[in-house]
Amino acid sequence: MDVMKQHVLCAALLAVYLAGASHVAAAPRPNIIVFLVDDYDKPETSVYGGKVLTPNLDRLAREGMRFDNAFVTSTVCTPSRYTFLTGRCASSSYHHAFTELFPKGAQTSPGFNVALEKDNMNVGAVLAKNGYATGFVGKYHVGAGGKDPERLKKLGLHDIRKNVPYSKAVNRKQNENEKRHRELIKERGFTWAKHIYWDNTKKPFQMHNPEWTIEAAVEFIELHKDQPFYLHYATTLLHGPNRSWHKSLDHPRVTGEGLVARDPSISTRKTVMQRIQKAGLTENEAGYLWMDDTLGVILDKLDELKIAENTVVVFIADHGSNNKGSLQKFRGTEVPCLMRWPAGMRAGVVCDQLIQNTDFVPTWFELAGAEVPKGYRHDGVSLTPLFKSPQKAVRDHVYCEMGAARAVMTRDHAYITLRYTQEQLAAIRAGDKRTIKSVLGLSGGVSRSWNKHPDAISADQLYDLRKDPEAQDNLAGSPKHRATLQDMRAKLTASLKQFPDRPYGEFVPGGNAASAEGTGDVFRRLRKVVMEDKGGRKRRKTSPKSDSFDAPSRKQRREKRKLDRKKK
Repeated sequence: MDVMKQHVLCAALLAVYLAGASHVAAAPRPNIIVFLVDDYDKPETSVYGGKVLTPNLDRLAREGMRFDNAFVTSTVCTPSRYTFLTGRCASSSYHHAFTELFPKGAQTSPGFNVALEKDNMNVGAVLAKNGYATGFVGKYHVGAGGKDPERLKKLGLHDIRKNVPYSKAVNRKQNENEKRHRELIKERGFTWAKHIYWDNTKKPFQMHNPEWTIEAAVEFIELHKDQPFYLHYATTLLHGPNRSWHKSLDHPRVTGEGLVARDPSISTRKTVMQRIQKAGLTENEAGYLWMDDTLGVILDKLDELKIAENTVVVFIADHGSNNKGSLQKFRGTEVPCLMRWPAGMRAGVVCDQLIQNTDFVPTWFELAGAEVPKGYRHDGVSLTPLFKSPQKAVRDHVYCEMGAARAVMTRDHAYITLRYTQEQLAAIRAGDKRTIKSVLGLSGGVSRSWNKHPDAISADQLYDLRKDPEAQDNLAGSPKHRATLQDMRAKLTASLKQFPDRPYGEFVPGGNAASAEGTGDVFRRLRKVVMEDKGGRKRRKTSPKSDSFDAPSRKQRREKRKLDRKKK
């Protein structure tokens, strides 16, 4: 080929390449909707074999991708939701309240103690600066203030105590709080917020109202249908015992802004029980269908507006329920996850590669072509390679943290550790009730697992998830599995080293961290406490969810003392 022909050919190829590049550059950025459900065990999801009625989840799975190894980093609301909004693990938080509790150089105890930082390094703020409308609807639970009246006052919020009797004055305060919550979320960089639950519902407004939240979601979508948008939709369902869902059906005017004068304009609740009964189910399954109805409203609205093709919809839970507060995989760190994006992924695909909730924010940034601020920290990887190659791994393990517990999990094994700080060890040995209640409570790293897993309160746990998916046989002390244990310990160490100035046990020594050596007496004491509690009270049977262990109540302690006196 002569030189002239080579130049012509190169020019032609370059033109084709530039045309393709131009087409890619001109491709519209996708809308993104995160549908976050509360306290949802993966086995209770229809597409994973659950005996529930959820036709819209079935539809989402048919039209998109089902993830069979999706995990969250923490198993209570606040740290998990923090991760969904930032891509950071709670131990990466630099919010002032968190760093006051855990100064640099100290071991952290992730729980209900993180919030979005004031520099607005979060998904809503970053996408907004990149031309997206960013909306928040529903349960937030990553806001500052907590239960401190002074802090609430500084935020412009009324202090409404739990179980306070209903009155017009309380209703007015609730309404004013919800309006202020919208502004506080917009101060964190979101462009739009409406129908907010600041945290969990509480009396006198302790009712679920998914129609109230979905009404706001539809309003946001309609307002921003002509520009790229990000919607973070967080339903309060399926939090609480199953019976609470059914009870809420009869209270359509109880909302996050108090008792309102009208029913929400979008209502599906009137036929929930009819459809449940027709399907041969009971009131215990009502919440699943009710939640699924609201997902259907969003999917139908996208179709109506003809924007479904280029809208990513992800359905996922903030954590499991039956092992909530622990790092057990089954009904704990593993969650249901479905994603649909007709323009960018094939339909009906099953992906069994490991993903975790740190991975969504970097994925959204990549899809949006976002310019990420210098210094933005996230702990995840983009999931976009899985959209084209769903069986090509993007990570070989996931990392989880909760209270004093840390864990790593592969597709085959789970390794869970408990390493108490020097202060905690001393307090437990001294019999300090407050510390013991804390480490066994919802934020301690064990919580609901102690009643279901023989070795839940142990320094080290190793499980073969292929043979023992519900983690009943701890292999950490088995010589046969020593090599696996060493490999998992190495993975945990590598994960922990991602957090600068954050020691943990003997894995990353320093500060107030303490190794497991010589702590057997502490674990024996804690096991004794929970066994005494287990024998001293009857647990309510609420299938499939139950209340968490946060130490016996006063009433339970009185009943136990009466029972002990009778025995004597």
